[in-house]
Amino acid sequence: MAGVSQMKIVNGAAGYVLEDVPHLTDYIPHLPTYPNQLQDNPAYAGVKQYFVNVDDTVAQKIVVHNSSPRGTHFRRAGPRQKVYFKSDDVRACIVTCGGLCPGLNTVIREIVCGLYHMYGVTKVLGIDGGYRGFYAKNTINLTPKVVDDIHKRGGTILGTSRGGHDTSKIVDSIQDRGINQVYIIGGDGTQKGAAVIYEEIRRRGLNVAVAGIPKTIDNDIPVIDRSFGFDTAVEEAQRAINAAHVEAGSFENGIGIVKLMGRHSGFIAMHATLASRDVDCCLIPESPFYLEGKGGLFEFIKRRLKENGHMVIVVAEGAGQDLLAKYLQSMNQQDASGNNLLQDVGLWISHKINDHFARVQKMAITLKYIDPTYMIRAVPGNASDNVYCSLLAQSAVHGAMAGYTGFTVGPVNGRHSYIPFERINERQNQVVITDRMWARLLSSTNQPSFISPRVVAESKKKQYKPPTQLLDGDRCENNH
Repeated sequence: MAGVSQMKIVNGAAGYVLEDVPHLTDYIPHLPTYPNQLQDNPAYAGVKQYFVNVDDTVAQKIVVHNSSPRGTHFRRAGPRQKVYFKSDDVRACIVTCGGLCPGLNTVIREIVCGLYHMYGVTKVLGIDGGYRGFYAKNTINLTPKVVDDIHKRGGTILGTSRGGHDTSKIVDSIQDRGINQVYIIGGDGTQKGAAVIYEEIRRRGLNVAVAGIPKTIDNDIPVIDRSFGFDTAVEEAQRAINAAHVEAGSFENGIGIVKLMGRHSGFIAMHATLASRDVDCCLIPESPFYLEGKGGLFEFIKRRLKENGHMVIVVAEGAGQDLLAKYLQSMNQQDASGNNLLQDVGLWISHKINDHFARVQKMAITLKYIDPTYMIRAVPGNASDNVYCSLLAQSAVHGAMAGYTGFTVGPVNGRHSYIPFERINERQNQVVITDRMWARLLSSTNQPSFISPRVVAESKKKQYKPPTQLLDGDRCENNH
């Protein structure tokens, strides 16, 4: 894209690489700085070190060989000694986009309270209804009193929508309203939109910091350890799996099928399966499967029913879409955010199982299908996610006040970091089916892998790196 700024890369000794985030001074030189008032905040009086060292960075890979280069690093998140905004001059806004996710209201609350209580910022606007709210709807004045207990509720008090991204209108609105800090909460499509907004703001030379907070219940955002709402989703999924297990176990040849979120990544299905221990088979987008023939799903179901008398299947919403497309000859359609519209694999696979055992096996089964998707999306965040959302929000506030822009925030190997939009938007995080975590699941369920040895060998070959290189995998859990 013409006019797009280049990622800031800093090379150091021993193969050290810093993928840095933009700063307002990159295109507005000689901006004044001000002392960070956190040094006078009584809440921080007992902290040994108020501020993050300017040279602190976080390594993307922590499992290395003794002769490995130091590899890619990101700027560590946290408060800086100098800030680039006076508290009285800040006019911030918050927008939520895309689908619902547990923890959205917590992030909103903590951005507002962080700005108010840590930096004395009193002008915070909520953009109503997603990106199109910048130019089509009214704003909401946000104060600590307004957001006091919103973390106890699901959804987002700001409303949300898909699509509606008109860059010129959005930046015009930001400019007209005198907004100089923009906090954008959303998934991969939203973060791509945030990157475009940042580029337009930079092109116009505006003194506006743009901070992204990545939101995807599927946990499919790369680089960061996990996305908020994921823990809650896995926890809530247990209720559906338990219900399916009770239903299946109460009938002869009972089968319970649970469809969980996961358009392109099967993390929720995988972790919910491992946490439950009641699941007999887990199907995810990353692991192709087939229905009929030796080693197929139907054969496994028949064997498991003979062994146990019942079984539970967990299927991610994006699993088996290639099979489904062949049967339904569906067209590739997209929603307003540009995501492919998926067919309901849970209903389809339920129909295929019922039909196969009635017509081919002549075997009576009782099948129950549970889709808890919208129940899970609509709940408030659990304790773990609420703590995580607080850290994300505060890290974003610290970054914007320090003049960083065009970044998203998230934990990398347990340390919160500022990550360039380019890295977040370059691909989707997916389950690696040749990894130990997936092997643990196969060991837990005793299901077949449904993939041929040739496919496994090819996958391993693609992932292989010489011993002198950093070990592959964005997430440290993949290398345990």
